[in-house]
Amino acid sequence: MTKHVSPPRVAPEALEKVCAELAAKFGARFTQSAAVRQQHGHNLSWTPNEPPDAVVFAQSTEEVAGIVKLCAAHGVPIIPYGAGTSLEGHVNAPCGGVSLDVSQMKAILAVHAEDLDCVVQAGVTRKQLNEYLRDMGLFFPIDPGADASIGGMASTRASGTNAVRYGTMKDNVLALTVVTPDGEIVKTGSRARKSSAGYDLTRMFVGAEGTLGVITEITLRLSGIPEAMSAGICSFPTIRAACDAVIATIQSSLPVARIELMDTISIKGINAYSKLGLPEQPLLLFEFHGTEAGVDEQAKRFGDIATEFGGGNFEYATKPEDRTRLWQARHDAYWSFSTHRTGVSVLSTDVCVPISRLAECVEETERDIQASGLIAPIVGHVGDGNFHCGVMVDTNDAKEVADVEAFLKRLVKRAQSMEGTCTGEHGIGQAKMKYLEGEHSTAGLDLMRRIKRALDPNNIMNPGKVLYM
Repeated sequence: MTKHVSPPRVAPEALEKVCAELAAKFGARFTQSAAVRQQHGHNLSWTPNEPPDAVVFAQSTEEVAGIVKLCAAHGVPIIPYGAGTSLEGHVNAPCGGVSLDVSQMKAILAVHAEDLDCVVQAGVTRKQLNEYLRDMGLFFPIDPGADASIGGMASTRASGTNAVRYGTMKDNVLALTVVTPDGEIVKTGSRARKSSAGYDLTRMFVGAEGTLGVITEITLRLSGIPEAMSAGICSFPTIRAACDAVIATIQSSLPVARIELMDTISIKGINAYSKLGLPEQPLLLFEFHGTEAGVDEQAKRFGDIATEFGGGNFEYATKPEDRTRLWQARHDAYWSFSTHRTGVSVLSTDVCVPISRLAECVEETERDIQASGLIAPIVGHVGDGNFHCGVMVDTNDAKEVADVEAFLKRLVKRAQSMEGTCTGEHGIGQAKMKYLEGEHSTAGLDLMRRIKRALDPNNIMNPGKVLYM
């Protein structure tokens, strides 16, 4: 593994000059408040908080460009910040610098209903956008659970519950406006649904986690709100049976929109947290979109498949309020984990494998958790082979931390040995940098580093993330 050498912290005199200019220009939208800085280094993982030296709130692409040019001139690191919902230490500032917060960039710039696309600023959130689109009969389908910013979702190549039908962010971003590390404004594409004109710059920035530039505007593909939706739950005797039912469903080309797995311990937590009475067995939560007749037929076909694998206790929901109740329980899963053990941290991690290896990978992981004596509920967007473990860990207990780290290494090695990935949707950030070399060839990683150095030779754009430089 490449030895990681962290870039040095910014020189105090350079930082002082940058902060003085930002304070003069942005007034109350610039701060060095300890509380705000701490909040901008916060992340939902066990990666230690590393706050920036200052925070500036931008409101336009032109302001972002000016901030980046100023920081670039003095070698001051820039950490793009959206809603702060990342799970792998993406927004930490290990080298200090300026957190460039785009959360006030919340304008929906254009909606082209006839073309099923829209243009939004990076700070627009998923829920804000869908509320705006509802009366037009449109929606943006990517649903990672948290009310993340669209810019952050593009930066981390987010996915979520709808990915099995609608794809991930890489499939739903048509074009971007990006400020590069030298402060130039670049548009990466058009609203055309396809193009063979030059390099695909859009895909280069989608998933780059802010290490190649700051995304300020996004052109998104939209979908029509389906005529009908049918959601339901189905319990299974074992987690293997539930996964086998998922594999059979996908391989039969049944057009399921969402299919989520929750193991027994997850269900116990959700029942306690969300005040539900779900059967305390491995459970699949599924949803079909289409016409009234279509979703009814699809649900029945899924029922037949599930029955073959011992599925039972079916419950269907077609009313919006009933579907919302079921899916809110799934989105509350992370918070429900705390019901299993209080006073500890919850480390949420994910891997993804080819769908044919899903049952094997999940079953082996469940056995590993039990043998390790850990509490780690399993949930997953299993329609595309992606699942998560919410590992309970007392970060003050050195042995427990070591046990968890050993489990995480085994989990990633297991997924990669099955031709899978160390992260299906969380991204690399700081926390998973050590696993990237087990997934890509040396030549592939060197190519990534050359791209990074070519665009950001001074390594000021979200340094200390994704790649060991």
